[in-house]
Amino acid sequence: MKLAGVSIHKSIIEYRGFFYLKLAAGLVLLSVAAYWVHQPLAGPNGGTWLGYTLGTIGALLIVWLAWFGIRKRRYGVGRLLLEDWLSGHIYLGVALLIIATLHSGFQFGWNVHTLAYVLMVGVIVSGAFGLLVYLRVPALRTENRQNMSLDDMMALIAGLSKEIYQAASTLDDEVGQLVQEADQRTRIGGGFWRQLSGTDPHCATTRALNKVRARAEQFSGADADAARQLVTLLARKVELLARARRDVRHHALLKVWLYFHVPMTVGLIAALLIHIFVVFLYW
Repeated sequence: MKLAGVSIHKSIIEYRGFFYLKLAAGLVLLSVAAYWVHQPLAGPNGGTWLGYTLGTIGALLIVWLAWFGIRKRRYGVGRLLLEDWLSGHIYLGVALLIIATLHSGFQFGWNVHTLAYVLMVGVIVSGAFGLLVYLRVPALRTENRQNMSLDDMMALIAGLSKEIYQAASTLDDEVGQLVQEADQRTRIGGGFWRQLSGTDPHCATTRALNKVRARAEQFSGADADAARQLVTLLARKVELLARARRDVRHHALLKVWLYFHVPMTVGLIAALLIHIFVVFLYW
């Protein structure tokens, strides 16, 4: 599996013997212990020495995690392998959620500070969804493709369409009209939600198959043989169309989370800068 040039597989979760899990866990345990021991008079908040410390750690983590989007496109740059960056990205991203929450002292309101926190949560959640997608979807896509690319499927579908026209040529005009409509109105993909659904409830080829199958027994002799052949070809086309639509869905799933993750990351960086500016302005 690949995420913009980075190989992703289950071993990335246990990379270097869970080194980044241990690092993140240690950071979280130290933060929780310090939060538990620290008892400021005004209650836990981001304005105490611990609040500033946790806030600084959180800000550095945000910058480091955001830098991954740049680093993964700069091959051969830096000492850390891309696998290190990715494994750290996963575990330290989860650690960031806990550290930032402790930094806030669980004090939230209608302000830029809470906005930065909300955007951070959105980035982490969308990133977690992206990880799940990249761990699961490529295997499903490979299984669905059965050693074929989407172009291969489309070529087979086009070839089947020609055979279907030929099989329907000896039958009556009603069947011919169904076949023509199926060929002209069948769509793969489409709008955003249609791609994500991976289905077409109004598929013209499926409708043609159902109607031709219902009429197949009305034919006799050579027409009956042609009708049975037509049903077989239409069924094969419907099956290929379903696989092609699932492939489009898999591709959309691999991309859709980025439409949330990247803009929210940019928004988070902007909100973080404003948050820091406001804090030091009134310090």
